[in-house]
Amino acid sequence: MRQGVIRRFRGWLPEVPDHAVTTIGEGDTPLIEAPTLSERIGAKLFLKFEGMNPTASFKDRGMTVAMSRAVASGSRACVCASTGNTAASAAAYAARAGIKCFVVVPAGKIALGKAVQVLAHGAEIVQIEGNFDAALRISQQIAGDRGDVTLVNSVNPDRIQGQKTGAFEVCEVLGSPPDALALPVGNAGNITSYWKGFSEWRDAGYSGLAPRMLGFQAEGASPLVAGHDFENPETVASAIRIGAPASKEGALAAARESGGAIESVTDDEILAAQGLLAREEGVFCEPASAAGLAGLLKLAGEGRGPEGTVVSVLTGHGLKDPDVILDRVELPEPVAATFEAVAGRMERLVP
Repeated sequence: MRQGVIRRFRGWLPEVPDHAVTTIGEGDTPLIEAPTLSERIGAKLFLKFEGMNPTASFKDRGMTVAMSRAVASGSRACVCASTGNTAASAAAYAARAGIKCFVVVPAGKIALGKAVQVLAHGAEIVQIEGNFDAALRISQQIAGDRGDVTLVNSVNPDRIQGQKTGAFEVCEVLGSPPDALALPVGNAGNITSYWKGFSEWRDAGYSGLAPRMLGFQAEGASPLVAGHDFENPETVASAIRIGAPASKEGALAAARESGGAIESVTDDEILAAQGLLAREEGVFCEPASAAGLAGLLKLAGEGRGPEGTVVSVLTGHGLKDPDVILDRVELPEPVAATFEAVAGRMERLVP
């Protein structure tokens, strides 16, 4: 039985009374060795597949802590801004906790798989004619205006606390921290969280040095690389389509203190990496999740790739954003329901 990150890592997390613990068995996601892609990047690569969390993204780690603390404080509702994954997670955990959930999303900018999750869990979607950054500002104002509503975006420190547990799991499985960790960067809460986790692991006296943190933004939504906010960020990787990261300082500190970097990759590089993960390793992640691998491939091609043991965090499952695949491929025309027709099709593909 998966006990959830609060009970498993209680000594590392803010206090949550037993009656308030809100869990759906998040955490304990697989660390998958990737031998074929290891050859491509020139290092021993592992994939931390966060798409195996209850709502199929890494957001559940932080949401269990944020929602549990909201319940403990007597909140009657929660609110968040989202491009999808936070909304899906908040909706599920609010349903589990028995409180109302409101999600504020940019109109037309939420992926189908994520919108379906929000609706299924009974949350209220409010679409605005603006981008994610406007949605976050409004959500913060609403939570600030009402004492019984908790903001559950990653600006809530409880979210960061929960998400850092991914670093603990990586260290436990490998026996020590990896030499480098690559992951996508959108609102920048996850890179901040992982660095916090690795730093706490090191400071607690466990073996190994903290890894180099390698964060990758989509080129069309790369404010940390460009050095200024993007008013209209655009990328196929909807989960990181954010122009003004709320956890900007934490992300920059993680890269600086670890000797790492934050760079950008193109949409074509992201989609190519998503395809390689699915076809060569059998792991289907959403586009944003592939930004870390896209970055590793880019660095390797330029002779700057990390060596030793490297972990790429895949933040969400591919079924979160099916339209990205459906827009690029289509089902073949049917053939007759005969042995000859099917065998003939196979013969052409595998002579």
